[in-house]
Parts: sequence; C-alpha cells; structure tokens
Amino acid sequence: MGNSRRYAAEFIGTFWLTLGGCGSAVLAAAFPEVGIGLLGVSLAFGLTVLTMAYAIGHVSGCHLNPAVTVGLAAGGRFPASDILPYIIAQVAGAILGAAVLYLIASGVPEFDLVASGFAANGYAEHSPGSYSLLSGFVAEVVLTMMFIFIIMGTTHGQAPVGFAPLAIGLALTLIHLISIPVTNTSVNPARSTGPALFVGGWALGQLWLFWLAPLLGGALGGVLYKWLSPTPTGIVEGGVPSK
Repeated sequence: MGNSRRYAAEFIGTFWLTLGGCGSAVLAAAFPEVGIGLLGVSLAFGLTVLTMAYAIGHVSGCHLNPAVTVGLAAGGRFPASDILPYIIAQVAGAILGAAVLYLIASGVPEFDLVASGFAANGYAEHSPGSYSLLSGFVAEVVLTMMFIFIIMGTTHGQAPVGFAPLAIGLALTLIHLISIPVTNTSVNPARSTGPALFVGGWALGQLWLFWLAPLLGGALGGVLYKWLSPTPTGIVEGGVPSK
C-alpha cells in the first residue's frame, strides 16, 4: 500500500506539472492580449514543482521527472528497484495532463494542434529559436545536470530546513528562462512525452533527444553531487533526507 501511494503521488504530481506548465504555454502564452510570455511560462513550470513539492514531497519525494529519479539513484539517494515504477507513473501522469490540456485547448474553433506545437520539445526547424541538434543536446544535458545538483544540495540533511521546494522551483524557472528558445525546455522526459504523443510526426521523431539528454544529465548531476558532498545518514523513502 505504501508503494502504491508513492506511485500515485508521482502520477498526480506529473499530471499537474504537465497541465500547469504546458498549459500556460498552450493556453495563455498563445494569446497576445494575455501576454505572459517566456517569463510567465517559466514561472508556471517552477510553480508546479514548488506547489507539488509541498503537497507530495513527504509521500514520494516529488520527483515528477524520470531524470530526477535516475539522478537521485545515481547519487545514492533512491533505490534502483523503484526507478521503473516511478518512471511509469510519471509518464502516465504526463500523458493524462496532456490529454486534459488538449480537451481544454480544443474548445475554441481556431485551435490547431499541429500548428500550435502543443508545447512539444524540438530542435533545428522545430526549435523556437532554430537551434541545432547539438545546441539542444548540450543545453538539455547541462541544465538537467545542474537541476539534479540543486535538488540534491537543497535536500541534503545539512541544508536549511523547509527551503528546498522554493529553491527547486526557482531553479526550474531559471532553466526555462535559459532554454525555452533552444528546445522549448524539456529537462524532463515525461513532460516531453505527453505533448509529443498528441502532436505526433516530428515531435515523436525528435522525442529520443528529450529522453537521452535529460537522463544523461540527471545521472551526471547525481554522481557529481555525490562526489562533492556524500549523502548524510537518515535517508527516507522517496529520496528526501530526514532532518
């Protein structure tokens, strides 16, 4: 029962991240009169993680991202046996989030799923700024690596108590501010998979990058932080250190 609740928490949390983050891009940023722009979308992604960290962090660790799960495992903070169930729950949550977003977005006659891009991630001609495959790969690896590094640091047993969700949410906001023009920002294979399944075509064809690069970056971030600052004693299930 305990494990099923953790998986359910990851499902719900990733659903919220996809609906909130991608929803801000598809529903709000698409309309000039709303004008949330790059900053608004970046904040939306950060806020989804911030709110869920407080809501489910004590249940599952609030990974919401296969790259986070892999990174925490590489850093010695998470059991390898739980990697696959967490990833399955995260991807399922992201798909449901994208499905709900599609139902909402298609409520206006002028909505065009393919033309809108549906917040899918891409490179080259499908990059918002026409950045190359190499640029996208480097951005996704490095930014995911730093994201995991920050997560491990702020959830360390000797970090200030209670501030981890804020730091992690702001880190994700910063990451989006940097990389929305490059790849529309993934750093999360689940978040990328949900919209790609609806867009199809080019989005599915380029999805491999948004699994490979974030997972590689996550593993690198976990290993780097483990070397820099060994994990304290008192790790509890879900990858969150006890205080």
